[in-house]
Amino acid sequence: MPGYQVRTETLQLGGDDWHIRRLIDDQQYTDTDHRAADMGLPPSGWSHFGQVWPSSRVLALAMLTYPLDGLRVLEIGAGLALASLVMHRRGADVTVSDWHPLTEEFLGHNLRLNELGPLPYEAGNWESTAATDNPALGRFDLIVGSDLLYERQQPAQLAAFIFRHATPAAVVIIVDPDRGNRAAFGRDMAAMGFALHIAPADRTLEDGVAYKGRFLTFTR
Repeated sequence: MPGYQVRTETLQLGGDDWHIRRLIDDQQYTDTDHRAADMGLPPSGWSHFGQVWPSSRVLALAMLTYPLDGLRVLEIGAGLALASLVMHRRGADVTVSDWHPLTEEFLGHNLRLNELGPLPYEAGNWESTAATDNPALGRFDLIVGSDLLYERQQPAQLAAFIFRHATPAAVVIIVDPDRGNRAAFGRDMAAMGFALHIAPADRTLEDGVAYKGRFLTFTR
């Protein structure tokens, strides 16, 4: 594939194999058509979308058993959208959202690798404060994401984005690996009317890697 290298990795979640095409490492960058630059995506963060991070595994494991019947679900900052693949196989009504220009392409490939049908995808720009942005996205009963709070400005941006796309009774679940911006995110979500419950996400993943972080669950 021109400009970057990929590999297909087989993960085990809940005893099932999941085949995921990802970037071969986290040290790549290519933007020949300037789509990433036009979106404000820096070279240092370009490759982050293309890895299966521990927090995304934890979220996917949680979504193996979370009650999804009748819910419209959004995965935000989805990257390789592992949790969305899991929910899709369960028959859930899932939409995938990210701002990386290659997310949709990788999503389509990974759906085919796992013999799954298409999933709705909508680009999501957290930076915009316009209520009219992302009009096709709509509102959701369950919003999930993993490891989203790695920049100082992101808590306020993410809280506002969630507020625009959450139904009045929505539940928001974020898996966070104890990043320093967690407290600011909690305050920003509280200002939007959400109450926070924090639970430990201490577990050993199926590849033997120990994970210590938090489930941040917001309700209103």
